[in-house]
Amino acid sequence: MLSPHTNANPHLANAQSWKIKLLYDGACPLCVREVNFLKSKDGDLGLINFVDIAADDYEPADNAGIDFETAMGRIHALLPDGEIVQNVEVFRQTYDILGIGWIYAITKIPLVGHIADALYGIWADYRLLLTGRGNLKAIVAKRRQHKKERENNQNNNQGRCADGCAIEDRKKL
Repeated sequence: MLSPHTNANPHLANAQSWKIKLLYDGACPLCVREVNFLKSKDGDLGLINFVDIAADDYEPADNAGIDFETAMGRIHALLPDGEIVQNVEVFRQTYDILGIGWIYAITKIPLVGHIADALYGIWADYRLLLTGRGNLKAIVAKRRQHKKERENNQNNNQGRCADGCAIEDRKKL
């Protein structure tokens, strides 16, 4: 007999049963380490839908319109009802969902929570530099350039110019 959290198709189970959709930077070594820990705690339950914002196929439209730059600035998560959660609250809720909320429980005390939020804000502002990746503006510009190059390559492969217009077959002329 299948448990309520299992399904023959794990992708379908993940889409139907997640309690929080965690947007994370898959190019950040510290973020990936945290996500790997969370994935180990989630196991096959599918309680967390992990979305790598650094992936080429990341789509803001699938994630409450949260664009790459916004998602890179601060950690975000979505709840099934569409509510957007940010900053330390993402960790509080994610850990609670996994049954290990005691790790962040102290941050629910107002004074401690304000300090934790402030410290996270400092970390978020400098995490790219601290992990040797440069600044947010440069990363966003590089991503836009990469996306433009991918689109140009797709257009070229489909017989289109860089702007998407059809390239006439000169041999026919």
